[in-house]
Order: sequence, then C-alpha cells, then structure tokens
Amino acid sequence: MKKPISARAHGVLDYTTALAVAAAPQLLDFPARARKLCYGLAASYTSLSAVTDYPLAVRREVPFKAHGAVELALAAALPAMPRVLGFEDNRAARNFCFGLTALTLVVAALTDWSDDA
Repeated sequence: MKKPISARAHGVLDYTTALAVAAAPQLLDFPARARKLCYGLAASYTSLSAVTDYPLAVRREVPFKAHGAVELALAAALPAMPRVLGFEDNRAARNFCFGLTALTLVVAALTDWSDDA
C-alpha cells in the first residue's frame, strides 16, 4: 500500500515544522534552555531539509531514507530533552517536545520513503 505523504509533501511539512519550532519559544514563553533547544532544532530541520534528496532541497546530498533515519533519531531523543535540559517543570515547553515527537513519528509512519520525486 502506498503511503500518503510523498517526498514533496514531506519537504513542505519539514519546512513548516521548522518554522513552527522556531516560533514556538516566543509564542509560548519558553524558558531559556527550551528556547535554545527549539532554535537548534529549527536550524537543524532547515539545514537537513535543504540538503536532502527531495524536491524542495537546495542541494540534493542526503538520501531521503537517511533523512528519515535522522528524524527518527531526533524523535527518540526529544522526549528526554525537558529532563536533560532542566525544563521539565515548564508544562508548555515539555508538552511541545512531546507533541513534536508525536508529529515526527506520525509523519515518518505516513511517508513514502521509496518516493523518488
């Protein structure tokens, strides 16, 4: 069965997610460490997207499946970040990390990683 998220759609989701992750700290008044995490994540998402072998890339250097593996690694680490970085008591920042983890896993599960777009 073909999955519903194409490489092009995945790229749109990546850049949109990066924008949302960059905006969240200001909009939700995150503490300093959560802000730094989000800005680093936004920069990482944008950078990885810019060099992934899919339609919205600036340079196609990273295979699309490797891009997916990096996203899954981030999803594995992200739930621990509120505790590791000391902002687990900030409900908005903590739950944002959990929500971003869930979003990443759902998008990964619905992406057609064989799409050569």
